[in-house]
Amino acid sequence: MDSTAIAGGNGVPIVRIDKVNKVFRSDNREVVALRDITLDIYQGEFICILGPSGCGKSTLLNAVAGFSLPSSGSLIANNREVTAPGPDRAMVFQEYALFPWMTVAENIAFGLEIKKLSKIATMARVAALLEKFQLTDFQDRFPKDLSGGMRQRVAIARSLALDSPMLLMDEPFGALDALTRSSLQDELLRIWVEFKKTIIFVTHSIQESILLADRVVVMTYRPGTIKKIVPVSILHPRDISSPWFTSLQQELTQMVMEEQERSERAESDSKSKQ
Repeated sequence: MDSTAIAGGNGVPIVRIDKVNKVFRSDNREVVALRDITLDIYQGEFICILGPSGCGKSTLLNAVAGFSLPSSGSLIANNREVTAPGPDRAMVFQEYALFPWMTVAENIAFGLEIKKLSKIATMARVAALLEKFQLTDFQDRFPKDLSGGMRQRVAIARSLALDSPMLLMDEPFGALDALTRSSLQDELLRIWVEFKKTIIFVTHSIQESILLADRVVVMTYRPGTIKKIVPVSILHPRDISSPWFTSLQQELTQMVMEEQERSERAESDSKSKQ
């Protein structure tokens, strides 16, 4: 597969995150999840958001999706302020989020029915996606009858059915075995190139972020801020045994470990005060 990494900075951003803060409040207590996040994402970019647990990766993705709006700051997607979820931003979760009472084909068709596409157009779109994801023989099965990898393929196919310009992916391969994960990483890269989507992908895997991303956004432990944005300007496919890969992996590992150690110290301090 050939693709050119996008350095970020060409044209008008498809997503503009400007000084975004997110504070959660409950029982007279507040937690600052995100602080002063500023990031531009461009059409066709593959962005990975990387960091330890508790750094606000999913909170930031949910803000872009419109599920959990910022406490302050500005968030623009596709030239509109994000105020709610929308069909221009398709979400793929780690938990697959399939309807268990629907077949594979019905799950993929669900979004198209909401868009009130004609039955003929819906059937044609679903058939094409079933074939592309090698799911044709499983179209009448229910999610409980599928492997984890197959269920995630259905979830991605359902997101692509909407033809959204943007895919938001929250650790979509985190629960899969290594072989299935590698296969779906390759499949996702093919989709990215073929459909020219903008992808924002949350992961805790350093290797995965280097394999996939144009840019890796490394986040600090709570409150989540951007520690560093690391460009990965190497063509796909990427060789994990190459010196450049090893060097970049070491750089990212050091940054993430610094934040992991901060999180462990914070947890230890919190327990000692109880």
